[in-house]
Amino acid sequence: MAAYLQWRRFVFFDRETVREPSGSDGAGAKPFALPPGIAVCDSGRGSLVFGDILCGAGRCQIWFLPRSLQLSSFQAYKLRVTHLYQLKQHSILVSIGEDEEGINPLVKVWNLEKRDGGNPLCTRIFPAIPGNKPTVVSCLTVHENLNFMAIGFADGSVVLTKGDITRDRHSKTQILHEGSYPITGLAFRQSGKTTHLFVVTTENIQSYMLSVKDYPHLELDTHGCGLRCSSLSDPSQDLQFIVAGNECVYLYQPDERGPCFAFEGQKLIVHWYRGYLIIVSKDRKTSPKSEFAGNEAQNSDKQVLNIYDLCNKFIAYSSIFDDIVDVLAEWGSLYVLTRDGKIHVLQEKDTQTKLEACKFAFWLMLFRKNLFEMAINLAKSHHLDSDGLSEIFRQYGDHLYNKGNHDGAIQQYIRTIGKLEPSYVIRKFLDAQRIHNLTAYLQMLHLQSLANADHTTLLLNCYTKLKDSSKLEEFIKTSESEVHFDVETAIKVLRQAGYYSHAVYLAEKHEHHEWYLKIQLEDIKNYQEALHYIGKLPFEQAESNMKRYGKILMHNVPNETTELLKILCTDYRPSGGNEGPGMLEGKKANSEEFIPVFANNSRELKAFLEHMTEVQADSPQGVYDTLLELRLQNWAHEQDEQIKEKLHNEALTLLKSGRFKTVFDKALVLCQMHNFKDGVLYLYEQGKLFQQIMHYHMQNEQYKKVIEVCELYGDQEACLWEQALSYFARKEENCKEYIAAVLKHIENKNLMPPLLVVQTLAHNSTATLSVIKDYLVNKLQKQSRQIEQDEQRIQKYREETTRIRLEIEELKASPRIFQKTKCSICTSALELPSVHFLCGHSFHQHCFESYSESDSECPTCMPENRKVMDMIRAQEQKRDLHDQFQHQLKCSNDGFSVVADYFGRGVFNKLTLITDLPSGKTATTIEAGLQRELLIHTKRST
Repeated sequence: MAAYLQWRRFVFFDRETVREPSGSDGAGAKPFALPPGIAVCDSGRGSLVFGDILCGAGRCQIWFLPRSLQLSSFQAYKLRVTHLYQLKQHSILVSIGEDEEGINPLVKVWNLEKRDGGNPLCTRIFPAIPGNKPTVVSCLTVHENLNFMAIGFADGSVVLTKGDITRDRHSKTQILHEGSYPITGLAFRQSGKTTHLFVVTTENIQSYMLSVKDYPHLELDTHGCGLRCSSLSDPSQDLQFIVAGNECVYLYQPDERGPCFAFEGQKLIVHWYRGYLIIVSKDRKTSPKSEFAGNEAQNSDKQVLNIYDLCNKFIAYSSIFDDIVDVLAEWGSLYVLTRDGKIHVLQEKDTQTKLEACKFAFWLMLFRKNLFEMAINLAKSHHLDSDGLSEIFRQYGDHLYNKGNHDGAIQQYIRTIGKLEPSYVIRKFLDAQRIHNLTAYLQMLHLQSLANADHTTLLLNCYTKLKDSSKLEEFIKTSESEVHFDVETAIKVLRQAGYYSHAVYLAEKHEHHEWYLKIQLEDIKNYQEALHYIGKLPFEQAESNMKRYGKILMHNVPNETTELLKILCTDYRPSGGNEGPGMLEGKKANSEEFIPVFANNSRELKAFLEHMTEVQADSPQGVYDTLLELRLQNWAHEQDEQIKEKLHNEALTLLKSGRFKTVFDKALVLCQMHNFKDGVLYLYEQGKLFQQIMHYHMQNEQYKKVIEVCELYGDQEACLWEQALSYFARKEENCKEYIAAVLKHIENKNLMPPLLVVQTLAHNSTATLSVIKDYLVNKLQKQSRQIEQDEQRIQKYREETTRIRLEIEELKASPRIFQKTKCSICTSALELPSVHFLCGHSFHQHCFESYSESDSECPTCMPENRKVMDMIRAQEQKRDLHDQFQHQLKCSNDGFSVVADYFGRGVFNKLTLITDLPSGKTATTIEAGLQRELLIHTKRST
């Protein structure tokens, strides 16, 4: 229990009297005055609502006062209005009054949005009497959902209306409570789907649960309060029911009593407004209190209005008024109605003004810490912005820091995180003796995700200075969703401080693969673990890290590294199951890019390359090139003959695999560098470099090999025999056997003129005439036989030419007698009509027409004639082909035969096939006449 006399007093409200709007003449406005006889009032929906008693006029009005102060009214009852309840969320007004003398109260429900003859529409009227016994209504309350209405009576009964209170058909009225003490207060409390009704009398307090059948109730206390001395708080006080007795103010939950406050004095009115408790009580200097009706004070009585902040325990405002009728809340202000008809407005000051009011007390009593706490609570309850709160926390922290209370100061500075620059606090606690305070501040800075890399560095250094491994582990081993620091910075700091295990943990957890591997390989030297970690990474990261750290791993764990590279370049899948949903198929890296990793590890390189060529025939060319070079190196340096032979076969097999066609020159250079003869010869053969093969054997003076090369490739490149002859001719050794073999082949193929052969062998001092005697004799004999054959052929051609000329002359000069008796086609007896040709062939006319392709040519002689004509045309086309002649002459071993051939074709003279025509005759006329002479048609008419 707290005595309010110990609470500080502030003036957080400004008091003014409501005045009428200024006139057009600019004169000062008079205080606004309500009509006389105001008995009840309420507020809501933008208006203040009043009910009056005008007994003399015989009419009772309900008045509405909007913010413009333009009063309006309508007649609600004929006699008096006793109670009003204006709903805050609906334009519904509920009133209780009397239309005739006696105890006969009527309840009327008004819809203010609908009109009936200019007045609000009355949607429902019913009597407010419990049962049949007349009694006075003491209080009224209505639920905002329009489904409950409760009326309290002076005889201790409570009538509950359940259902739509605006209609008779949809609601049900029943007596909820009966007792012997007057009902002084009612209030509905809605929490979720649960509805409670608080009922207070002069002697007790009860709670009814309306959301349960049979409405169970619970007695909360055995003392009550006077009329209008109870109210319901807002959610800031958990919707507690407030009951103001003369000694204390009690707060109640539906099932228990809450805290109480010792506010002495006779309470007349109690309201709740925006987190404030408003109490109107009698001044202690006035007459003593009455027992029941708290508003029955005489007009001369002075009344005190106090506004309490229960959360922060101070009095926000206090003032004395003359005979208060009621206190209403509307338009964000409080309106105090007094019996003289005046309205006083209490306007709450803004939060900054309140803080200024507090500052004076802060500076006067700075040594009292609770003043800072009060300012903080005040700012929170009035929703001061975060900047203002942060400034209060900073001042409080500075105050505690100057007093030497560093632990308390750091707690206040922590509350400024997000507003106050961290460097302001950090500079105060850089002393080694205050490092634990600095650590606490930096921890909270990280928890709120407001730390930068420098803050992380400083915090980790604090941990290492304090040697607080448990805190360090707790800081770095937070879950993924709670990481509040720069991970990379933390790894760097931990590594620098020598906390390698912590750094590795962070790097692995947050997938900083580069840092993890760098620490494992450079600091911890745990090569096996680093290699295993790479094997769990996704393909792209595993590939890049193997390129970066492969040489280190190969130097320290060569076998395991080689195996990982084999997997990485063939069918890689992360070993830890880290592959994503898209990695159903393995990936493979370019094996050629990892060859530099095997520097100084030729054995592992050979195993890796051989594995790649076995499992992937389409491996990059660089793999095969490197493997060939490696095998040639091993072959060249091997001393054991058996192993050397094996390496020789492996290298040659690789060369014959067909993978070096595109890099022929490179493979040839490798074989030549390592003096790999079989490889060089194989590549020469594959590249059709037959002369290089022969020169290779010539350099090594392998005479038989030279002859073999000529025999193998001489048909493809005839000049090999000439080069072989020149080679043996330059030798001073006795090479008669090889020269004879070469000459024999030259003779058979007629590759060189004899004179050139003699000139070539003239340079050899050991080659005597006996060496070429047989060659020259055979050559001369062949030429003699050729001359004889040519002379015979010439003689034959001359005789045939003479015969043909005679035959032509005979055809021109004498008639031709056709004596053939058989057809040259069907060999049957010749019958008319028949066709005869000058060549001597005769045909049946039907046989000639069937087999002949032309009417002017003999079918029998036509194939031979066409061959002759084709030869003539070919000679005509070729005799002017100068370029072709020059090319054949240059490439031929026997230029004389080429010249003779072209000379015979008429290249060097112009051949005239048709002599000059006689004058007056054209070629066409002679040709047509000749055809007529050659072709004789014999026709007989039958």
